[in-house]
Amino acid sequence: MTRGQDAVVVCQAASVLLQYPGETVRDRVPVVTTAVAALPQGRPRTALSGFLQHLARTPARELAEHYVATFDRRRRCCLDLTWWTDGETRRRGQSLALLKERYRHGGLELRSSELPDYLPVVLEYAATGDLADGLALLQEHRAGVELLRLALRDARSPYADVVEAVCALLPGPSPQDRAAAQRLAQAGPPTEAVGLEPYALAPTRGVST
Repeated sequence: MTRGQDAVVVCQAASVLLQYPGETVRDRVPVVTTAVAALPQGRPRTALSGFLQHLARTPARELAEHYVATFDRRRRCCLDLTWWTDGETRRRGQSLALLKERYRHGGLELRSSELPDYLPVVLEYAATGDLADGLALLQEHRAGVELLRLALRDARSPYADVVEAVCALLPGPSPQDRAAAQRLAQAGPPTEAVGLEPYALAPTRGVST
């Protein structure tokens, strides 16, 4: 595989693995495992392989409970990237609208229930839409992605490995990214709770497959 093909595999694998581990995701794990095994030796393959081993040895119910406890009940493990920069403000509504238009230009049409800043959606866009723009989008939200990775590490969640694989695709982290991540960690996101229409918060992801 070429370097670009490797990045597509990492993005597609992470997009699947960061979703609620219901039957649909579990059915895709064998294909993901085969694709990850074909990656060259390196940080993404090691991180994703470690998480796949965790999936293989953990009962389905335990996986589901951990996902809900980690992503649905911990704001510091939020998978919605604009939350890290915009919080629940009217600015976030504008960011979501711009993202949706960006995907449309890149050839990705979202399902009505999906928020465009949901990290698995961003990764799907990179894998199946426009790789260069998808990676650029991840870089634009690098501070939030890094904060998510650190929060998952602090929580001792195996999902930290998946986010680590994503971070390995991006340049850096540069000092500017570290500074931005530190500022976000110290101050937290904005709290004004208006302006999210027409993007009402999605249903709890832990109850779908």
